[in-house]
Amino acid sequence: MERLSAEALGAEPDGFFDILEERRRSSDLSHAFRTFKPQPYRGATPISAAALNKMVLESQYLSYIIQEIVVECGEPREAVLEEASALLDEMSQNLQLGFIRLLGFAMSKIFKSVFSSINVNEDGLTRLQQAIQEHPVILMPNHRSYMDFLVLSYIMFTYDLSLPVIAAGIPLMGMKLIGEILRRSGAFFIRRAIGSDKLYWAVLSEYVRTIVRTGYAPLEFYVEGLRSRTLKSLTPKLGMMHMVLEPFFKGEVFDISLVPISISYERVLEESLLAHELLGVPKPRETTGGLLKARTVLKENYGCMHVCFGNLVSVRDLVKGKINHRQYNLVPRDLPMKPNKETQEFVSGLAHMIIRLQERNSVLCAWNLVAVILLQNLQGIDLDLLTHKTLWLRRITLQFGAHLRWPKHVLDSEVMSSILTLHHSVVRCERGRVYLVEEEGPGPVTQEEGVFQRAAAVLMCASYRNQAVHVFTQPAMVAVAMTTAVSSRTDDIFHYFKFLLELFSNEFVFIPGQAVQDYEEGCSLLQQSGVIGRSGEEVYVRDDGQDTIVFLRAILQPFIESYQVVFRYLCEESSQTFREKMFPTSIRSFIMKLLISGEVQSYECLSSDLQKNVLSALLRMAAVTKTKVDDQNEFRVNKSAVKRIWDTLNDGWSPRISVDARL
Repeated sequence: MERLSAEALGAEPDGFFDILEERRRSSDLSHAFRTFKPQPYRGATPISAAALNKMVLESQYLSYIIQEIVVECGEPREAVLEEASALLDEMSQNLQLGFIRLLGFAMSKIFKSVFSSINVNEDGLTRLQQAIQEHPVILMPNHRSYMDFLVLSYIMFTYDLSLPVIAAGIPLMGMKLIGEILRRSGAFFIRRAIGSDKLYWAVLSEYVRTIVRTGYAPLEFYVEGLRSRTLKSLTPKLGMMHMVLEPFFKGEVFDISLVPISISYERVLEESLLAHELLGVPKPRETTGGLLKARTVLKENYGCMHVCFGNLVSVRDLVKGKINHRQYNLVPRDLPMKPNKETQEFVSGLAHMIIRLQERNSVLCAWNLVAVILLQNLQGIDLDLLTHKTLWLRRITLQFGAHLRWPKHVLDSEVMSSILTLHHSVVRCERGRVYLVEEEGPGPVTQEEGVFQRAAAVLMCASYRNQAVHVFTQPAMVAVAMTTAVSSRTDDIFHYFKFLLELFSNEFVFIPGQAVQDYEEGCSLLQQSGVIGRSGEEVYVRDDGQDTIVFLRAILQPFIESYQVVFRYLCEESSQTFREKMFPTSIRSFIMKLLISGEVQSYECLSSDLQKNVLSALLRMAAVTKTKVDDQNEFRVNKSAVKRIWDTLNDGWSPRISVDARL
């Protein structure tokens, strides 16, 4: 597949540099085996992985926990210590420069094969280089692809920065050869289901804290926990966040620098796999053999990648006035201490803030905008009209402050042709009309198979819309609230906005306790864009802002309709109690019937992630409760409470609203 040249693509967003440009001109072998001399933390002498492990096993904290387990379980201390040592061996990384060089050589070949460019903001790397020498550094990238794991280490190796140790899921460890290469490249492996295993928690937390305390290496982890199957930001997981911050809370380090990192893909290698996972197709087991079988993906073109290293976040600066450090002076540093409410709230707010920074630093491309338009025209759309609407959306996107990569000095028709070619797996253009690509199976298909194929195509396209959805979320919620509230008074609009924010707090990432700020930001963006106006306490839509309001409502349509469908299922079809394992199958069957009958329009209702988010929202809003029964999660539904939420959502929304009548 032919790639546009760098000249044709035009300049990158300010400050970005293509690190593959040099790789295409010089030897990959010389790059991999060049002199590598990063500046360590405060000029400290690096210690070995074995010495790090010894520090963990001999720590007073781990000794205290082991003694507690001995008393609780009656096991010999030697046996518990031996188990702790085995857990540490299973978990720990063994970073070796030789393997980094090997991986660097291989990655140069792979990256040049699949990506047109990998663009990095060099000012961010300069800030990072300085920070590594001053304080412990925590790298916090978003997680959209397995490539995330490799690209950051590759960039830091290329720029002579200290290589990170990386928290990775335990399944990767089971991949023969690959798992060992990753371990020797700095990965340490964490079980996904730790539960109440006290010893495992103790070994892991002490291992992480020792890395931070000693400045052994920058520590990298995904605050979202898992790879996002929707390519939309996930609500943060706080366990690792508490671990990395504890050395600061206990006064063991002066400060900790957090680095939000935004990795943006023009095309994702796993696009089809992700869509099928959301539809209930089991995720393939991560094995070396599976990886080798999947090597055909390396023959495809995946366009550009952008990696933005954001401004450093100082924990010391943020914590001022929010946490009373005296509580930590009352307990010896080596003893476990459960974080109090104010600490938990601070950590949660900080984690949410990091994700919002990741979103704001992400770089969108023309295809993300095209995906937004295509999902509002599932019946197909003329190419000329698609181009017109995409250019209209480009203006709105830039007005809302997004970073957008758009080729300069290239005709709009050529831009559209290029991205449709790049995304041939998602769209096709026939006789000047653009459609989503649906999988074709052998022979005739049943109605259910037809719906599944259509849903897979929609979810693949939706994943690329989701990379941009954060740009529109707050203005879209204001738009829905304005057309729903009982009056045009700002108090009434904010009341409904706050309801949407609470309902969708598992769907989109909002910083806890900042509803007013989110509302004002949404209103401000709409006002600055000439969409709405304010007169005293009244908010109104300008005559030339109607198109934008209709479009923004359409952004939220699939989410709102999906929530409505799950509410309907829980109120009309579900029993009052059900087991968690039964929910995906039963709700999928219910939605499939509604799609076939035409009662429901949005194929995104079939997304398992979206369905789980509805349950999480109802749990948070006390309309559903969860208990453990026979080691399984059981849900109890308060149908009257669910019905009240459903009615409130229905008050201002008809699932059949025309979403593209004005756009």
